Amino acid sequence: MKFEIDKDFINANISRTIRFSETIFQDLLEISEKEKISFNLLVLQCCRFAINNFKNSEPPEDQKSKNPKKTKTDN
Repeated sequence: MKFEIDKDFINANISRTIRFSETIFQDLLEISEKEKISFNLLVLQCCRFAINNFKNSEPPEDQKSKNPKKTKTDN
């Protein structure tokens, strides 16, 4: 799935403090400047992308019980 900039998050209104590593901060800053969007909008978009892909990577509930994860003692 390709990451695309979505400007639907412009009305975000919940304030939080978040800490970034220097590398991630610089990468995000560079992308936001290149795409001419706010840093905040880019972070929101990244979060939405991660959440959507996390949800899409989980098997459906009925499949979870049929295919339990193996542990080291299951060998």
